[in-house]
Amino acid sequence: MNVRFAPNPNTTKALTTEQLRKEFLIESIFTPGKITALYSDVDRVIVGGAMPTDSPLELLASKKEMAAEYFCERREIGVLNIGGKGSITADGEKFPMELKDVLYIGKGVKTISFTSNKKEDPSLFYFISYPAHTAYPVAHAKFTQAEPQKLGNEKDSNKRTIYKYIHPGGIKSCQLVMGMTELEEGSIWNTMPSHTHLRRSEVYLYFNVKQDAVIFHMMGEPTETRHLVVRNQQAVISPSWSIHSGAGTSNYSFVWAMGGENQDFGDMDVVAMNDLK
Repeated sequence: MNVRFAPNPNTTKALTTEQLRKEFLIESIFTPGKITALYSDVDRVIVGGAMPTDSPLELLASKKEMAAEYFCERREIGVLNIGGKGSITADGEKFPMELKDVLYIGKGVKTISFTSNKKEDPSLFYFISYPAHTAYPVAHAKFTQAEPQKLGNEKDSNKRTIYKYIHPGGIKSCQLVMGMTELEEGSIWNTMPSHTHLRRSEVYLYFNVKQDAVIFHMMGEPTETRHLVVRNQQAVISPSWSIHSGAGTSNYSFVWAMGGENQDFGDMDVVAMNDLK
């Protein structure tokens, strides 16, 4: 498991492009036949991906970093499949996972494994984990069951649909909030006007990004903005003090996940457009 310690806002102001990418961007999440994981001290989030091919992959605890006998001894996980059909087995119970299905795995689940139905079309299980203080039951949500919310318009190039999976009105969790946003053709902007939320951090995983397209992900303090060039299936860690907005050279999708003090989706400190620098 890779480990990162995030720089503070003052240090971030002076970072080069290469340093920004090293500190905040996760460039490689899916590796055939393997599980990848990154541990960040930003709200102690673990971000990773499982890409099973020939055989199932078991998610194990990294005892050095987690000091745990099993991964969910003191943690909860949200998993969203952005690949082919597969399944997740949690403590012996098998959950079929189609494209854009989500599985919540609560504190106390001892065994977790990922399987693809076809190695030629492997599942891409993106997962994010935060510490948990209460055991909530494992819950499966199909894409068709997600709570959609239409936002934006064609005029502002931000017509999009938000799908909420793990949140106070849906799947219950300790602190994890997780969902997905899909932009319609002709729309490129997400989360603009931008915002921060000191009560929690956030991670974006961009996917469905065309091969010849990129996302310009805006980050940093509202008056000290920076940007990262992001490609398909790459993620950005956003500390509580940083904005997190993006514009693509074409439409795209992204998974958003938050953890911290407050699970209220609308809890945000909106930044006025005139205040951005």
